[in-house]
Amino acid sequence: MANQAIIAKKEEVVNEIAERVKESASAILFDYRGLTDSEITELRRNLRDQNASYKVYKNTLTKRAFDKLSINLDDCLEGPSAIATSDDAIAPIKVLAEFAKTHPALELKGGIVDGKETSLSELNELATVPSRDGLLTMFAAGLMEHVKNVAICLDLHSQNLEEENN
Repeated sequence: MANQAIIAKKEEVVNEIAERVKESASAILFDYRGLTDSEITELRRNLRDQNASYKVYKNTLTKRAFDKLSINLDDCLEGPSAIATSDDAIAPIKVLAEFAKTHPALELKGGIVDGKETSLSELNELATVPSRDGLLTMFAAGLMEHVKNVAICLDLHSQNLEEENN
């Protein structure tokens, strides 16, 4: 029979995982095996720069937390897994995908984005979405194009009016 203190500690960890996933806009599972200590430090720094973090939990405890939240990501819990979480839904995906390009040992598995289970293929698609700042820049550039065209039209119209008056 398991010691009550051990059971209570495990339940505390399950609750921690569940809260962390529930409060985050995204929770991404990835395999970190094969990364050196310096690479893990670099990854942590990159995630921290984007207001994200990651932590390693036992798969059995992670599965219990996911079951508690009615999330089925059992296929992502094969082998050692870490969970990257953030208030920004896209930031950890982009950081992990970029890091995986130069560090093939890192392997994305799946995750939860905005409360929905997300497959590896969906994560790869989300990794290509520009950042919020990039999207705002693209939006502003699109608006500026219309303003520029209106200014050109008004200038041409004023030139035509001047020619008619002369």
